[in-house]
Amino acid sequence: MSELTLTVMRLGFLAVLWLFVIVAVQVIRSDLFGTRVTQRGSRREANRPQQAARQTAPPPQRQQAAPSGGGRQRRGAPTKLVVSEGTLTGTTVALQGQTITLGRAHDSTIVLDDDYASSRHARIYPDRDGQWIVEDLGSTNGTYLDRSRLTTPTPVPLGAPIRIGKTVIELRK
Repeated sequence: MSELTLTVMRLGFLAVLWLFVIVAVQVIRSDLFGTRVTQRGSRREANRPQQAARQTAPPPQRQQAAPSGGGRQRRGAPTKLVVSEGTLTGTTVALQGQTITLGRAHDSTIVLDDDYASSRHARIYPDRDGQWIVEDLGSTNGTYLDRSRLTTPTPVPLGAPIRIGKTVIELRK
């Protein structure tokens, strides 16, 4: 093998080694400091600028939301999801029959800036009977419904606290 071929192979190996080190440092940095949460300016509410700047879900379009089954809404059924504790306290999302995702990922319906939340932590969705179901999506620290850790998709009673890290969410009328 020529000297030039050995030198090129050594430099290539060195470049791959440095690339590995840089990627490892970036992964460790993101684990230590978390992901960056960006504000979605087009979805702000004008009357609450501080909370609206942190709100990541679209504002309510209508008061009554039909369940995904297409029928009429049950009497006493929840119409909104409210964050009652955590950095997003006061954030409200209208329940319009769509799935609500919770986590640190930027494409989640509610983006949680919480060290104890996973990227895709949990989801809340309506079933055919108009009842809302919460499901943990394999998170590391778990999702809790009224002090019990979820292992299967579970119906959410009105006003029952759903805890993800330091964030508490409730279904309300």
